[in-house]
Amino acid sequence: MEKKAAVIVAEGFEESETLTIADILRRAEIHCDLVGIVTDVVKGAHDVVVRTDCVMDEGLVDYDMVILPGGYGGAEAMRNNDHLMSLLQKMDKAGKYVCAMCAAPIALERAGLLKGRNYTAYVGYDKKIQEGNYLEDIVVQDGNLITSRGPATVYAFAYYLVDVLGGDSLKVKNRMVYFNAFDVKEEA
Repeated sequence: MEKKAAVIVAEGFEESETLTIADILRRAEIHCDLVGIVTDVVKGAHDVVVRTDCVMDEGLVDYDMVILPGGYGGAEAMRNNDHLMSLLQKMDKAGKYVCAMCAAPIALERAGLLKGRNYTAYVGYDKKIQEGNYLEDIVVQDGNLITSRGPATVYAFAYYLVDVLGGDSLKVKNRMVYFNAFDVKEEA
């Protein structure tokens, strides 16, 4: 059965994280929907406007994975949405993957999902988040909870999510020139 992932898109979302995650999952042929938290047209932290595939409803729990990208405004909007908190709790209880990066682990904390668990987040969020065990790794997995640091770690995070969902990240990495993207050759 095809695995399905949902990337939550809330006003003030971090564009580079949101779109990179969706792009890499789709390149890996994993069904990935952009899901607006309250509307299908959402403005990001840097004024990029995105039209989502759908708007969040109870069907979110049918996905195998939910992903919360960062962006301070987006993370706050997610944290403050009681319906999303309930859906995250249901997904966690069902053993579905609940993933977040950058500032978004503040939403995981409000949902009660960080208690007694390892996680990572944007620099300094170990001071803002009171629950859980903060690590400085690029990607941290604790059971069905997967977190990452910020915009520069989004590729590692997205490739990790591909592998967790049974995809082939190596194939996508090679197509995206991941391994030699920063090789610089001097001109003769």
